[in-house]
Amino acid sequence: MSKQTLALPALANYQHRAMIKPTDINQPIIEALYCEALVLADDVRQVFDLATLPNEIDPQADLTRLALSVEGLRTTTRVMHVLAWLLNQRAYFAGELTEFQLRRHSTLPADRPAEEDNLLKLEEPTRQLIRETELLHARITRLDGAWRDRFEMRPAAVHRLQERLGRSLARR
Repeated sequence: MSKQTLALPALANYQHRAMIKPTDINQPIIEALYCEALVLADDVRQVFDLATLPNEIDPQADLTRLALSVEGLRTTTRVMHVLAWLLNQRAYFAGELTEFQLRRHSTLPADRPAEEDNLLKLEEPTRQLIRETELLHARITRLDGAWRDRFEMRPAAVHRLQERLGRSLARR
């Protein structure tokens, strides 16, 4: 049997483990996401600048302006929450926060998705930008959840520990 044939099962095992176990959050991932979030924040600021809208006296224009205001606030808040989370991660990697501080103070708030009725009143590029911010928030939520799962004890593990303690105390 050749060395290459022996290496194939090891390679397959490595690839299988790599698919199951998510990669831990690291500084390059955080930096890339931070740059992406900054670009989105700038785009959001430009798109939702209400001063650029013409002042029309039209009920439909008022509804569009209201939809733009509501979704602008939601979108801006979403991006700011993502940026705050990423800044905390950057502070952790820079040694400015401990892991305990990061776990305690860096919870990403839940997203408030755009309302479909409002989206229908907005132009397609604006709707696409809103979707991009929702997708970024969802990616960060998945990263945050996977990272936090490392610290949570599962109920089954707690029960096993309690049973072991009970058996140990019963022997005395």
